[in-house]
Amino acid sequence: MEKVLEYFTIDGAVGGSQAWFHNVVMYMGGCAAATACDSSIYFALHKGWTNLYPFDIHHLTKEEYVRFAMKMKPYLKPRVGGVKKPSMFIEGYAAYLKDVGNKTLHMEAFEGERSDKEAEHYIKQQIDRGYPVPYLMLRHQDARYKDFEWHWFLCYGYEIRDDRMWIAVATYGQKSMLLLQELWNTGWEEKGGMIGFY
Repeated sequence: MEKVLEYFTIDGAVGGSQAWFHNVVMYMGGCAAATACDSSIYFALHKGWTNLYPFDIHHLTKEEYVRFAMKMKPYLKPRVGGVKKPSMFIEGYAAYLKDVGNKTLHMEAFEGERSDKEAEHYIKQQIDRGYPVPYLMLRHQDARYKDFEWHWFLCYGYEIRDDRMWIAVATYGQKSMLLLQELWNTGWEEKGGMIGFY
């Protein structure tokens, strides 16, 4: 069983990429802003909320994506320790939604302390309803996930293989398939979490 949302590409990249940012602070710590940008573009394309993206939604370019990220920066600005809680993402992105006049989209936090089974059910529910899932991972004891540490990225699909869920995620302009059970159980007490849209 699988469900993958129709995502977007920019010059061959899957979604946008933090690596394109010229601003040093955004290049180092702009993952929350990039995830908010990718969410906005997805909603503008597939929900018709075109006010979420300030440029031509049907002709996405790297240059305009970078300009968009700089518009998002004040709402989800990089800071010491990062945007390290789902509540911080919600607060920033809600302010952006308010400023562009979107009263339709709302958010809730799914905290990292919940079980991997609950996380699996939640992701399936969100994707099945047509919503991508912003995902925050803090530290992980498995070195294979080092590129995802202290990082926001967007989950836009899932696949069930042998009763285990793999999730499709976009970050740095690339798609990765990750085993949710391993990703979720980081081995650290301090957890990240996810954002649910409704």
